[in-house]
Amino acid sequence: MAGENRNFRVRLLTKTCQMKRVKDILARKGTAITSVSPTTTVLEALKIMAEQNIGSIVVLEGKEILGIMTERDYSRKVILKGKSSTDTPVSEIMSTDFPRLTPQDTIEQCMQLMSEKNIRYLPVYDDGELSGIISINDVVKETILIQQETISQLKDYLHASL
Repeated sequence: MAGENRNFRVRLLTKTCQMKRVKDILARKGTAITSVSPTTTVLEALKIMAEQNIGSIVVLEGKEILGIMTERDYSRKVILKGKSSTDTPVSEIMSTDFPRLTPQDTIEQCMQLMSEKNIRYLPVYDDGELSGIISINDVVKETILIQQETISQLKDYLHASL
């Protein structure tokens, strides 16, 4: 029994300590990317975002990502500056210069980048191609799943010890 408990503890610690990665988020949520061209008006982009219940939209020119327009961009760069949503193209307000993530990057790296740069969305590149977008909400969900797995494993361990 003592050896069995020790083996379980080793398995529990190994599984708990395994780092979750960006690829785990993309596997759960999918890799669909909603995009618009740089000339799309802010109003058109907002309508698409509302229809799909998303908080950001990728601005693409061909296959090249130019930036991401977010709800924050809208509120700070259109509403607060008195611009018109119907006349302003997304290229005028989109955020640019996002860090480049890969599917192999860890959830911890995402949290650190989002916190340091005060951003809520990160593009994910696989072999140089845009393969998805992850949000702070995706990172929080994955963190909660990790915690639930750990709690479940600890409960199993405690019940096995009794």
